[in-house]
Amino acid sequence: MTPETMTKAAVLILLGPPGAGKGTQARMLEERYGLVQLSTGDLLRAAVAAGTDAGRAAKSVMEAGGLVSDEIVLAILKDRMAEPDTAKGVILDGFPRTPGQAEALDALLAEQGLKISAAVSMEVDDAAMVTRVSGRYTCADCGEGYHDSFKQPAVDGCCDKCGGKAFKRRADDNAETVGARLTAYHASTAPLIAYYGQRGVLRKVDGMGAIDSIAADLGRIVDEVTA
Repeated sequence: MTPETMTKAAVLILLGPPGAGKGTQARMLEERYGLVQLSTGDLLRAAVAAGTDAGRAAKSVMEAGGLVSDEIVLAILKDRMAEPDTAKGVILDGFPRTPGQAEALDALLAEQGLKISAAVSMEVDDAAMVTRVSGRYTCADCGEGYHDSFKQPAVDGCCDKCGGKAFKRRADDNAETVGARLTAYHASTAPLIAYYGQRGVLRKVDGMGAIDSIAADLGRIVDEVTA
């Protein structure tokens, strides 16, 4: 299916722990289907910069050191989804995080004649994820990604893309921190998995497969929910 033959706007939620590849898959869905990835953090920053009503409300809260309320986040999301580039659908990133937020999101979408098309859980093996994430590093000059086990430069110590000699790792990309992040993710996401499972929109894909294989699985889901 192509964007031109889609008959319904898709509202997708990608669920998966840090390092599961949600960002990569979201970009591929954007390119293939004309969907727009909506990251809560990016939306907040854009709304503040644009000086919208919701953006000004968010700015005052953040400057006071508080947490932006669900109401403000939803108002910003509503403004963004009213823009014409979201006509084919959106991929939500970072929201909802709780069943309460999910209920509020359902209400917002219903006002617009929309609903969650699919909440896709990218299923991962925790031990393999620790290896995957803790082995990552990048070229300090161009940002090209590498991995201790899966992708090393063709010439040791020299970036394949730009020839740079300096590399860096994220301080929190270590086995202990990754393990803690996975534990926290499972604890916080389990209620959401149950919420969307009860509503019949939960889908699961193998998040440990090859990137193209995962993309194909996600594509089949999009084709199904937009037909």
